Amino acid sequence: MRFVDEYRDAGRARALAADIAARCEPGRRYTFMEVCGGHTHTIYKHGLEDLLPREVVLVHGPGCPVCVIPMGRVDDAIHIASQPDVIMTSFGDMMRVPGGNGSFLDAKAAGADIRMVYSPLDALKIARENPDRRVVFMAIGFETTAPSTAMTVLRAAAEGVRNFSVFCNHVLIIPAIKAILDSPDLRLDGFVGPGHVSAVIGCRPYEFIARDYGKPLVVAGFEPLDILQSVHMLLGQLAAGRSEVANQYARVVPWEGNRTAMAAIGQVMRMRAHFEWRGLGFIPHSAMALSDAYAAFDAERIFELPGLRVADPKACQCGEVLKGVLKPWECKVFGTACTPETPIGTCMVSSEGACAAYYNFGRFSRERVREATLR
Repeated sequence: MRFVDEYRDAGRARALAADIAARCEPGRRYTFMEVCGGHTHTIYKHGLEDLLPREVVLVHGPGCPVCVIPMGRVDDAIHIASQPDVIMTSFGDMMRVPGGNGSFLDAKAAGADIRMVYSPLDALKIARENPDRRVVFMAIGFETTAPSTAMTVLRAAAEGVRNFSVFCNHVLIIPAIKAILDSPDLRLDGFVGPGHVSAVIGCRPYEFIARDYGKPLVVAGFEPLDILQSVHMLLGQLAAGRSEVANQYARVVPWEGNRTAMAAIGQVMRMRAHFEWRGLGFIPHSAMALSDAYAAFDAERIFELPGLRVADPKACQCGEVLKGVLKPWECKVFGTACTPETPIGTCMVSSEGACAAYYNFGRFSRERVREATLR
């Protein structure tokens, strides 16, 4: 298959891994964070950690949009879904995310009308077909999915569909990376930058990472050779004493981003003063809400919300996993009390969650073997 098979060539992968090993300085350890959960799944699905030399360590970042939603926001959404005449719509990976009072699936079982959709336009269609119901779209995601939400609100306004609204939980990647860089818990040598987000925002917003923190970042695609080449590029910068932003994923990501998509976001949304992230706490200017001009489509203004902050379960260590401080298998409940069928934390639920990647691709047993060989 063109544009897929050539990026999964085993021979090229082994050759690239050998070149990566040759670039490593003896006795030096390199720690790179793959920001995006999609990268995490590629790494474990294709066994890239087994190809890389032990000097190169990959840690997970906060780039899973479902994983960073705090429990209180899930409870607020369930509160909206429980109101009379409401149809709550959501992407599928939100359905099992636990809040303090259960998940969407629990609320649906209790009688709430909650429906899975593949696009906010599906939710708008449901609103057109049910003019006597209030249809709410649970909007989540980074800048990747924000344009589709914004364009749907614009269409709803143009068509006069007044029974449609958005519960906006769109978050921003740059403040999250800055919070990681300012954290005393982790020391990083560089970043494998997110491909999907960068297709919207471009590469320029990351320049502060190289300029102010001295860390290189390479925007990467999602195939095995993409990630290996990105690691190779990071090592090349470090060997040359450089810290720059580079674009490995140039076949998809324009340096300046998608200006049309960014314009739609700017028209419909405003930046919040602060927003709570699961595991990272409150981060200033790190999320978006609907602007005053589109208040009629803002579920937070239409419905009275509890707005309570709900602490994560004490046994769950999703926060440490999201910050890259812990590997998923180091969490006390990983694979026992917390599984994809009975998740305690969001990292085990999402299709981009690090814990789900470890669990689904058998990394737990492999990591134990790997650790034993390093002793």
